[in-house]
Amino acid sequence: MPVVARARIAEFRRSWHGADDNHERRMSQKQMQRTWTTIAALMALVTTPALEADVVLYDGKASTVDAVLADPTELWIPRQDLIRVTGFELKPEGACLDDICVPVRQGVDSDMLVTRQQQEWFNVSRLAEKISQASVADHDEGVWSFSAIPVQRSSFYDRAEAPAFTLADTNGNQVALSDFKGKKIMLLTWASW
Repeated sequence: MPVVARARIAEFRRSWHGADDNHERRMSQKQMQRTWTTIAALMALVTTPALEADVVLYDGKASTVDAVLADPTELWIPRQDLIRVTGFELKPEGACLDDICVPVRQGVDSDMLVTRQQQEWFNVSRLAEKISQASVADHDEGVWSFSAIPVQRSSFYDRAEAPAFTLADTNGNQVALSDFKGKKIMLLTWASW
């Protein structure tokens, strides 16, 4: 909280409660107006969309979000950007992607969906937390990165299937794993690190 705001709140408390036993209200009209103006300005900072675009790395792609709700720890994006950025769709039963569906209270402000300035904002950070998806953010640069969704990743292990991918062979031709469907193959991987 800014130092000016802390000082105004302290001034408000001292003036309101006073030093005597009968708690006389000593704050002048001007002091009261200054205090409420400061509180209103702080509230506007918390509920005003950021002017700079943020970049969200999700499911292997980078998406730019033109406006985010100002929050020091969580990523709030406009509801209409949810499908484009994450692939999740907000349905009556919640935020859904394939067979994953996370309940979301709609119609009232909740931990995942709020309305500010006649616009609905969705909390991508809270969604990630609910599906045990790791995330990291560089707040100074406005970059958010989300890991693979564990439930989707574990389904590959359960079915003993590799995810679909395409790579160039030694001649530069694109080869997809699906080209070998029904055949036994051996995948060898190597990394230089």
